Amino acid sequence: DAVETPEEVADTIAKALEFVPKERLFPCTNCGLAPMSRDVAWRKLEALAAGTKLARERLAAA
Repeated sequence: DAVETPEEVADTIAKALEFVPKERLFPCTNCGLAPMSRDVAWRKLEALAAGTKLARERLAAA
């Protein structure tokens, strides 16, 4: 299973912000973690958290 990098997550969030106001965007999983190994699921959650933080930092700097 591929694990996204925080940069990929932040880029996806940036793309979503082209269509959704930041007040209405809630980065989350798509409920597809259940069939994955615990290790992969955990790494995906870590990437989601780090990517969300990175997206916030980028947004604040813009």
